[in-house]
Amino acid sequence: MDVTRIYLKNYRNLDEIDLKLSPSLNLFVGSNAQGKTNILESIYLLGTGSSQRTNRDSNLIQWNKDYFFIKANIKKRNRDITISFGYNGSKKEIKVNGNPLQKISDLMGFVNVVIFSPEDLKLVKGSPRFRRKFLDLDISQVNPYYFHNLQKYNQVIKQRNMLLKDIRDKKKKADLLFVWDQQLIDMGSRLIKKRLDVIEKLDLLAGLVHRRITDGIENLELEYDCSIDKLNANMSRADIQKLYTEQLEKEQDHEIRRGVSLYGPHRDDLKLKVNGIDVREFGSQGQQRTTALSLKIAELEFMKSEMGEYPILLLDDVFSELDTKRKKHLLEVIKDKIQTFITSTDLDILDEITGDNFLFNVKEGHVLLHSQGSD
Repeated sequence: MDVTRIYLKNYRNLDEIDLKLSPSLNLFVGSNAQGKTNILESIYLLGTGSSQRTNRDSNLIQWNKDYFFIKANIKKRNRDITISFGYNGSKKEIKVNGNPLQKISDLMGFVNVVIFSPEDLKLVKGSPRFRRKFLDLDISQVNPYYFHNLQKYNQVIKQRNMLLKDIRDKKKKADLLFVWDQQLIDMGSRLIKKRLDVIEKLDLLAGLVHRRITDGIENLELEYDCSIDKLNANMSRADIQKLYTEQLEKEQDHEIRRGVSLYGPHRDDLKLKVNGIDVREFGSQGQQRTTALSLKIAELEFMKSEMGEYPILLLDDVFSELDTKRKKHLLEVIKDKIQTFITSTDLDILDEITGDNFLFNVKEGHVLLHSQGSD
C-alpha cells in the first residue's frame, strides 16, 4: 500500500502543497513548528477519519481561512484509489473515487496506517484508555464492522449512564435497565471476543520482536485485563455473554449508586508484562521504550497478516527518542517493504537511512523536494 501523491490546501500552516511521494521512504526535515507533523497528520486523517492530535476539526483549518481540503492517490493491492477530505467549519465531505461517503466511519479500511511518535510512550505508561484506543484502532482498520459495533456500544453506554443517574435520583424505575443491558451484553461481548482474538496474535508478534531487540533477555507478554469477573482468553462469545449478564445482575445496585456503567470493554485494559513484571508500574524507561517499539512493529506485522500488505508507517520525530540499537532494528523492519514517512529536525538522520528515499525540506509551511536518494 502506497500513497503516490498528496495535495493539501489550507491545512494548518500548509497553504497549498502538491507532493509526489516515494513508495519507500519520505523524509521531512526542518526546524520545529514548520509543518512536518501536519503532513503526517493529514495521512493519518485519511486513514482513520480523525486527527491523532485534536478532536476539533476546526483546528485543522489554516488561520484566516474557512476550509481545508486533502486529496490523495493511493495504490492498494494494484488498485488505484483516490480519497478526498474537505471541511468548511460545519460540514465534512469525504469521497472515495469521487463517490461521497455517508459517514466518516465508512472511511475506515481504505488506507491502513500505523503512527509512532514520542507520545506513544503513553501506550505503555499512560492510563488504560490509551491501550484501549490502540486495540480498537488496530482492529477497526482490518475489520470496519468492529468499528461500527464500537460506535453503537459507546452510544448505549451514554444512554445507560443517563438512565442509571435517573434511577439513582428516583426519576425512573430500575426495570428499565433490562433493555439497555441486553444491548450492552450483545455488543460488548462481540468487542471483548474480538479483542481477545487479536491480543493472542499481538502477544505472539510483539513477544518475538521484543526478544529479538533484547537479544533474548526479555520476554514481553500481553494480557487482557477485563472488568468482568472470571473471564479468560479461551471463552466463547456465549460464555462471555453469560458472565457479563451475571456481573450486571450482581452489581446493579452498585452501578445505580454510582450512576455509571462500571463493567464492559470501555473499562478494560491491556496488561504489558516484561519477564512477568508489569512494565507500566515497575519497568525502567528503557524497557518501556522497547515495549512501545515492540508493540508498534507487532502492529505492522498484524495488519500485514490480516490485509495481505503492510500499512503506511508514520514516524513522527521518533529517531531522537531511540538509541542506536532500537533505531537499527526499526530501520531493518521497514527497509524496502513499507512506505514510511519520517519527520526530523536533523539532516544527520540520512546517515542512518539507506534505500530509495525522497528528502523534503519544510520551512514555514512550504515543502520542497530537496533530493532523491538510493543506495
